[in-house]
Formats: sequence, C-alpha cells, structure tokens
Amino acid sequence: MSPASRATGAALGAVAVAGLGALAWGVFVERTRFTVREEILPVLPPGARSLTILHLSDLHMAPWQEEKQAFIRSLVRYEPDLIVDTGDNLGHVDGLVGVQEALEAFEGVAGVFVHGSNDYLGPVFKNPMLYFTGPSTRPERSVELDTAALELFFEDELGWLDLNNHARAIEIRGTRIELFGTGDAHRGWDKLAALPGAIDEMRENVEWTPDTEEEVLALGVTHAPYQRVLNAFVNQGADLILAGHTHGGQVRIPGFPALVTNCDIPRDQAQGLSTWSTPHGSSLLEVSAGLGTSIYSPVRFACPPEAVVLTLVARSE
Repeated sequence: MSPASRATGAALGAVAVAGLGALAWGVFVERTRFTVREEILPVLPPGARSLTILHLSDLHMAPWQEEKQAFIRSLVRYEPDLIVDTGDNLGHVDGLVGVQEALEAFEGVAGVFVHGSNDYLGPVFKNPMLYFTGPSTRPERSVELDTAALELFFEDELGWLDLNNHARAIEIRGTRIELFGTGDAHRGWDKLAALPGAIDEMRENVEWTPDTEEEVLALGVTHAPYQRVLNAFVNQGADLILAGHTHGGQVRIPGFPALVTNCDIPRDQAQGLSTWSTPHGSSLLEVSAGLGTSIYSPVRFACPPEAVVLTLVARSE
C-alpha cells in the first residue's frame, strides 16, 4: 500500500472513530444531561412582584425513564408560580405513568397546557434524514394514546387549565394574566380564526376587580411555533409567547443555528429567547429545546435537554 493510500485510510479511520464517539456521546451522555436554562424578562408593570414560570416541553415520556422523572421532580426547588406545558408529554403507550411520577410534586401549583401530536399518537420509527426535506407528516401506523387520561390528570389532579384553542385568565401575586393557546399547528389543529372570539369571550367572563387601570400580562402558548400562529399571537397583543416542538434541532453543530426545526420558524429562533415581530407589533418568543426525544431516535448532540425557568420582573419606570 502506498503512503498516500495509508494516509487516506488513516484519515477515514479517524473520521469513523470520531463519528462513533459523537454518536456514543449523544446517545449515552447528552441525551440525559438535563439542564435548566434561566431567563429574566422585564415584562411586568412597574412595582409588580416578580413571577416565576417553569416552562416544560416535549417530555416524550416512557415509563422506564426514571432519571428524567427525577429531574423534573427536582424542579420544585424553583418554587414556580406558574407552569406552562407546551405539549408532547407522552412518548409511549404507557407514558402517562412516567408523566404522573414526574409531575405529581407540582400539585397545587397553577399551570396551563397545550398538546402536541405525540399526546395523541404514539411514536414510530422515521428516517431522521427526512427532516431535512421539510416538516414531518403523520405516520400511517401510529398507535392512538390515552389523551383523555392525560387531560384528566392535568385538569382534575394538578388543577391545570387547558389552552388548546382556548383562552383563560388568572391572577397570580397581584398580576392579572390573560392566556390563550392553540392546538398543534404541526397537524393543522390550530383554530386561529376562532382565537379572537375565544379571547373576547374570556374577557367578558373574567371577574377582575373594577380597577380598569391595572395592566394585564398576555401570554400566548402553543406547541409548534409556526409563523402563522406566532403572527396571530402578536396581533392579539401577546407580551410573551411560549412554544416547544423543535427540540432545538436535537442534533446540532456547535456554534451554529439548528439544522432543522420541523416547522417553518427560522433556524436561529428554534431555541431560546428572541423577538417575533409583525407590522402590528412584537412579542418576546421563548422556544424550549424540550426534555425528551422519540424512543426511536434517542440522541442529542450540542443541544442538551432543558427545562426553562423564566423570572418575570417589573419594567423600570
């Protein structure tokens, strides 16, 4: 074998070893390297008391994922005032067992939720390269999950509010909050035409005290951050939008934007805090990389699983 051939073989071997090492890291280390990302947002009226929001997304829970369940339970140390769950909690036909184990510690904490498609349909194997061709489509052989039982747990046991194409209002620590959400836009279950009516109905029925000068914080909540949903939320006056779905790209090149988003959001806004603007205004946009993966693609690289803790504080005078 010539020196050039030996050099080429050695280079290819090094690339293969590096690739296997990266895969091992993504499967066995980073996939369960659970992190907390903290953000401070000056969005409350001057003089308001601070609020802590715990944003959970994309648990894709399987019953045996005890390390993930323990991590979520540990988040009670942040003493959240509000939990916002942006969907895809289930990742297995028996995933509710793990979801209950993870979230029962938050019983009594105010919360809201929307669903992702994986709260209705179980995961199936997909060729991951297809994500580079555009957003995924509904698999033909997916198993229907017990969404009703998940909702029963969220609403009856935890006391959370359903925002799937609904609008609700709550008051926490003296701050009045309007919340509106959509069904999963990735499957076309967002009913944007009905959103203004839902918000109007909520405002007609809300029992605020008569002080009409009190500012209201508006939060938009959705699973998949498609541009049409973000635009609608901004146009409805959302101060802050929370979403998930993208997994932050899940497998990334360090220092670069997400390679894929599985929706039409720009790749540099697939994770983290940014601003979303329309001709009618702008909103802060928080997209979580989520805490899980499909059981058929159990890998993350340069994109560790995350929960997000948002501390809302008063604006300066």
